[in-house]
Amino acid sequence: MDQKKIGGFFKELRKEKGVTQEQLAEIFGVSGRTVSRWETGSNMPDLDILIQIADYYDVELRELLDGERKSEKMNKEMEETVLKVADYSNDEKKRFAKRMSILFMVGLVAFTLYLVMEFMGIADTFTDGMVAGFTLGFAYGVMILGVLYTTGHLAKFRAFKLRLLKKALNRN
Repeated sequence: MDQKKIGGFFKELRKEKGVTQEQLAEIFGVSGRTVSRWETGSNMPDLDILIQIADYYDVELRELLDGERKSEKMNKEMEETVLKVADYSNDEKKRFAKRMSILFMVGLVAFTLYLVMEFMGIADTFTDGMVAGFTLGFAYGVMILGVLYTTGHLAKFRAFKLRLLKKALNRN
């Protein structure tokens, strides 16, 4: 971070706005000497004031920290890329949430079925409790799968499995 360059940019922005150092100092609640130190690069404003400066001059915080304006074309391209990434991420999150909802509902139905059988006292009557055991086991399995899925361990397991398959195919 080049403080001298940033200071020069602060000075340039202030002159474009047509205000003096003293007027700017009043706006931000600092002394005129502080503004002078910012503009010479011997001192930098605190983060909260830096954000206020960016708003006041209608520039991005990144531009202030770089000490120069970014081209409009670059900003538009960057903005479009960020929006595309955000849309992709939102779509992925929606798909993930839908999968988790379905998984949760199936597990909830299985667990509810087990509770109904247990409450009615028929859990042990169907083929010596195998149906109740299956529903309870299925509910627990779905719960464990949900935990593995949300923590990312399932993805790691899948990647490991794919690596093993590639090694096995390369041997043949």
